[in-house]
Amino acid sequence: MNSPDVTPPPAAGAGLPPELVLGTGAAVQQVGRDLRTAVEQRLAPLGVTSQQAAVLLQAAGGGISPNRLAPRIGTDTAGMTRLLDRLEAKGLVRRRRHAEDRRSVVIEVTAQGRALVPRLAPVFGQVGFALLAGFSEAELRLLEGLLDRMLGNLREIRTGGPDPVAGEDDQPIVLT
Repeated sequence: MNSPDVTPPPAAGAGLPPELVLGTGAAVQQVGRDLRTAVEQRLAPLGVTSQQAAVLLQAAGGGISPNRLAPRIGTDTAGMTRLLDRLEAKGLVRRRRHAEDRRSVVIEVTAQGRALVPRLAPVFGQVGFALLAGFSEAELRLLEGLLDRMLGNLREIRTGGPDPVAGEDDQPIVLT
């Protein structure tokens, strides 16, 4: 049986053993899957998914459009529409016309959604602390830098350049 060609493109991982690259990529994917599962399990009693929680947390500040929110939570226009449909059906958000531009829509968190918002962030925090238990501050700073580099590499793959959505004060939220 022939194995697939895993030769990196020129300058991308040149000199790295393919098995190390593939093994590391698999480990990162497994961490992402397990992290998402842990968050989903803790959010389930609250009746929302991690993406729905992210929408509520972001929209709670008020006046955000679905188009601006979608890249922050890692979805596209169609995915955002489905998320908002589900959140509206649960009575947690409503879409309303923008006051100054009637062609535009903004997401408004309902009273029921606002009551839920304070319970959401602690779930992410608890899972995050459990995930990173036992790491030193220096290790976490190193890990953060490495993950930022990985995210930058992925943006390059996706767009062929730096992320056009994210600015210094407008970092996308990446949920696994």
